[in-house]
Amino acid sequence: MPSFKVDTSTAVVFVATAPVPKLVSKQTGERAMDRETGAGLSTVGLLISDEGEGNLYQVTVPETGLPEGLAPGTPVSVIGLKARDWENTFNGQARHGISFRAVAVTPVGA
Repeated sequence: MPSFKVDTSTAVVFVATAPVPKLVSKQTGERAMDRETGAGLSTVGLLISDEGEGNLYQVTVPETGLPEGLAPGTPVSVIGLKARDWENTFNGQARHGISFRAVAVTPVGA
């Protein structure tokens, strides 16, 4: 499925939840890996505020794009943010949504 660039150049972005490893399976604890680089993937909650509206997004980022110590409340820049729609069937029930992925999340001024 195609992905779309998300422009955050005029937005204010803060870490809402610290990065946690993204898992392929909660039962086995297997970590999701980037198919291109082999880096482990993590999910970080970002509060993105633009034009008077703020939203919380769960964004997947390779561990190579996350500095140590990203804590809630840290102002950050998001590099290469893309959105992609998805759809699957689980237990006979169709589900769909939008996933977000970034190349890196860096503290502002770093």
